[in-house]
Amino acid sequence: MNNVIVYSKNNCMQCKMTKRFLKEHNVSFEERNINQEPQYLDALKQQGFQSVPIVMNDSMDPIVGFRPDSLKELVG
Repeated sequence: MNNVIVYSKNNCMQCKMTKRFLKEHNVSFEERNINQEPQYLDALKQQGFQSVPIVMNDSMDPIVGFRPDSLKELVG
C-alpha cells in the first residue's frame, strides 16, 4: 500500500468521517493536523487547497472532503 496522508483539523466532521472510513477499511494513514502543525496549512495553501480533509496518496489525485466513493479506491 502506498503512503496515505490525511490532512485534517480539529472539530471537523468530514475529517472524522474520512479517518473513520479509512480505519474501518484497514487503510493505514499518517494524519497531519493543521491546528497542531500549522506548517502544513501553508503547504496546502501553496498547492491551492482551501479546505480539509485532504487525502493524498502516491498513486492517485488528492481527495478533498469526505468522498467515500473516491476513498474506496484506497481500500484495494
